[in-house]
Amino acid sequence: MFRNLKTLLVTNNRRIMSTTSGQKRLADKVAIVTASTDGIGLAIATRLAEDGARVVVSSRKEANVEKTVRSLRAKGLQVTGVVCHVGNREHRQRLLQTTLREFGQVDVLVSNAAVNPAFGAFLDVSHDNHVIPSNAFSLSDFGRGVRKSKKSPKPRPHTHCCVQILSVNVTSAFLLTKEIVPEMRAYGSIVYISSIGAYQPFPLIGAYSVSKTALLGLTKAVANQCAALSIRANCICPGIIRTKFSDALTGSEAAMEEIERVVPMQRIGAPEDIAGIVAFLASDDSRYLTGESIVVAGGHYSRL
Repeated sequence: MFRNLKTLLVTNNRRIMSTTSGQKRLADKVAIVTASTDGIGLAIATRLAEDGARVVVSSRKEANVEKTVRSLRAKGLQVTGVVCHVGNREHRQRLLQTTLREFGQVDVLVSNAAVNPAFGAFLDVSHDNHVIPSNAFSLSDFGRGVRKSKKSPKPRPHTHCCVQILSVNVTSAFLLTKEIVPEMRAYGSIVYISSIGAYQPFPLIGAYSVSKTALLGLTKAVANQCAALSIRANCICPGIIRTKFSDALTGSEAAMEEIERVVPMQRIGAPEDIAGIVAFLASDDSRYLTGESIVVAGGHYSRL
């Protein structure tokens, strides 16, 4: 045991020395980033590649994957792309095998894929909740629950939406982790992208919030089991970030005023704000950090 520990420490010291000698800090890393052709995922893939990692981007749509690969390669970054629906076992296997074939190893997994086909409180999720209610554009309503109009029809329970959300957002993250860990090298890093909704569920996206809470537990479980392998697992909980997903909250002047009121830093986060934290967690700079969840929300819902 101590002999193995000594080997790991020597290897890690060499990595630190190479980083401080001018080499990019992720130069010896290979990273897989799911759902990485837009928004937070794209920002993460770009940042990791800029920091020297060889990156595998993925998405469900081939056109998006090809466009992203072309764009990043045009910047001189080392990337390849794979069409992958994380809920499909064959797709996950293809993602892993392509990574090993192209780059020979895998050091970092960023699990970013998520869906939210239903809007409404968790117990009210229905087949009809796939459209955001017109009265839900206030951030206050988003946090406290949507005020129901007297004319609004009572939501009809629809189990499929919840099953889909939990399957993609949680189960697929677990399965991908289970499949990739055996191929990871020592000092590997797993990063799950959760949400501040994991701590304070948003009634407007109740089922989605529950799925993000589950990722906190997954992070702890994976971190505990993989610590002896020198593989770390951490979680990032973004606040309100400017993406297509948050358009409903940021698309009006009133919404922006509300954000300035409730977010201490008085601005919406950018995808790059998340990418920088992921780059840190992917690097050896965070080599003694595992099992943690980091809220990146400009002070919104601070747990201090």
